[in-house]
Amino acid sequence: MKKTKNKHYDVFVIGSGIAGQTAAEICREPKLSVAIADNREFGGTCANRGCDSKKILLQFSQLVYQSRNLKGIGVKRLPKLNWKSVQKFKRSFSDPIPPNTEEKLKDLGISLYHQSPKFISKNEVEVEGKVVSADHFIIATGNIPRELDIEGKEFLKVSEDVLNFKKVPKSATFIGSGYIAMEFACMMATLGCKVTILERDKTSLAKFDDYLVEKLIAKLESLGVKFVFNADVTGVQKLKKNLKVLYAHNGKSKSHKSRKVINATGRVPAIEALELDKAGIETDKDGIVVNDHLQSKSHPKVYACGDVSNKSPSLTSLSGLQGYIAGNNVVKEKSKILDVPCVPSTVFTTPNLSSVGYGEAEAKARYKNVKVYQGDCSNWFNAKKENEDTYAYTILVNERTDEIVGAHILSSKANESINVFAAAIYNKMTVKEFKRMVLTYPSYSMDFKKMMENKE
Repeated sequence: MKKTKNKHYDVFVIGSGIAGQTAAEICREPKLSVAIADNREFGGTCANRGCDSKKILLQFSQLVYQSRNLKGIGVKRLPKLNWKSVQKFKRSFSDPIPPNTEEKLKDLGISLYHQSPKFISKNEVEVEGKVVSADHFIIATGNIPRELDIEGKEFLKVSEDVLNFKKVPKSATFIGSGYIAMEFACMMATLGCKVTILERDKTSLAKFDDYLVEKLIAKLESLGVKFVFNADVTGVQKLKKNLKVLYAHNGKSKSHKSRKVINATGRVPAIEALELDKAGIETDKDGIVVNDHLQSKSHPKVYACGDVSNKSPSLTSLSGLQGYIAGNNVVKEKSKILDVPCVPSTVFTTPNLSSVGYGEAEAKARYKNVKVYQGDCSNWFNAKKENEDTYAYTILVNERTDEIVGAHILSSKANESINVFAAAIYNKMTVKEFKRMVLTYPSYSMDFKKMMENKE
């Protein structure tokens, strides 16, 4: 059946997460006609099936972990979790997101499409069986799990499946050891699951501080997580109750059985379905190639923001900022520039591994002389009061200026306390200035002063 041209908009936004929503709202302020499309629930990954849901579940495993640490010194019995109730509580947050998002967008006069568009020319997409044209396109489709091209890949689960497990499995194998694998492995092991991590490289979390990663791996091993490094997974086979993972390790063929196998090898830009080549939109391995205005270098009427842009780290905290920049540059071309701020990131294991600023290798490549403050503080008050055996740090300082340029913390409160260092680095604070600040006592943030007393 011949398609007829249905609608023309000033702006067509693809993706309804925080980046897409922010851009669409900004474009509506000057009364531009705006449409937004998504092939899944409106609201994006983080709110519906990602970060938010993960944090809700993790707090329950952290409760079990903390109670176990304090058992016998005040805690008599460990709490028992009702996983069905935990999942119901989680859904009380995620279920309202799609209808509330749609209602908000409709109230702004934004047209909604519930399908992934496909470009058919530089200024046209096909969506819901219609041809729709626009003066500008903003692509904010985010990331999706990387597909493993191995035999039996149909048996693999991904992070979204883990978030919706009806019960904690007896055993699970994670392929990969990045954020997702480490966080969920920690949670599931704490709750009694026998967890194995198969990693093709020689260690985990390559972008984080090596000293702290080693301590975190040791911590997870103490919780029962088994790590197999230099393991190249070749296939998955379905058995009666279990799945068998086939892998090569140090030149030998091996296998491992578990109830669940999770693909945690990373995420990639969700752009394949868009058929960007038909619009002449250039991409690379990190996403759509853009300039500092988040404008496509090959198609000036197209902007990309959030995880799908190749311009900055894939972090939710940056998505809103990128949506703001893209939306404003559509309204007034080249009015805003993306200047990536000092962005902290956290692996939400127990304890948390948090990082901000430069890593040690980066700092030493950038500055002539770098002070490295590094050490174990598991015998300090804040760890001992929790009966916690893992607490450590690496702090980097430009020796010439005395400015703090990087901070890496492994502690139960690192996800919050790292923000103190984020503010310090953003404002180019020196160690001397940092130590003059008055912080709450006895907080983890207060410990930072002590960490910078003696250079390792």
